[in-house]
Amino acid sequence: MKPKAVIQQAQIDAALRERHSPAVQKKLDTARVAIAGLGGLGSHVAFALARIGVGHLHLIDFDRVDIANLNRQQYLLHHVGMFKTDALKEELLDINPYLDIHTDCIRVTEENLLELFAQEDIVCEAFDTPEAKAMLANGILESFPNTFLVAASGMAGYGDSNRIQTRRITDHFYLCGDGSAEPGPGYGLMAPRVILCAAHQANLIVQYICKVQKGE
Repeated sequence: MKPKAVIQQAQIDAALRERHSPAVQKKLDTARVAIAGLGGLGSHVAFALARIGVGHLHLIDFDRVDIANLNRQQYLLHHVGMFKTDALKEELLDINPYLDIHTDCIRVTEENLLELFAQEDIVCEAFDTPEAKAMLANGILESFPNTFLVAASGMAGYGDSNRIQTRRITDHFYLCGDGSAEPGPGYGLMAPRVILCAAHQANLIVQYICKVQKGE
């Protein structure tokens, strides 16, 4: 096995600035994003944001990688059994070892929500169950009305890609997905459509970072 090349932070920064422009990259460098849930949605959102150099990521999940996750989540076989927070952080630092990545291996509840998200500018909801999604959305909207929240609903199966859309609910709350597709026999959560929804979430987060910091 070849040893890993030692890449300096200045080299990565220069490459990102060349691709995105110095002005845009400066906004991405200073952005803070929390990702709640590191499964099919959250792991792909995290990869997208790490690759473009979002400087501060807060990864939150209580679960371990299971072999059943590998059909749609950004984990490898050797991660099975690891906490998702540890496995994903390891992968993201292989992309860019100079990112500021904070992890909380914990289940988000009404009791700890205020502490977990108090410092965040942007929250990405990427939970599995409707109950957890509603709890997080309601908590953020009530306790942190100025925090930008991107949630998701409806991405099961292999149906029409164009039904995955981004919808504005309020000034600070957006919902990605088709809003209706529920997993079922022969129509489960499959990587292509889940990734489509995660890409909507990540793209909207980037759009918000660039617009807000321009004062739009």
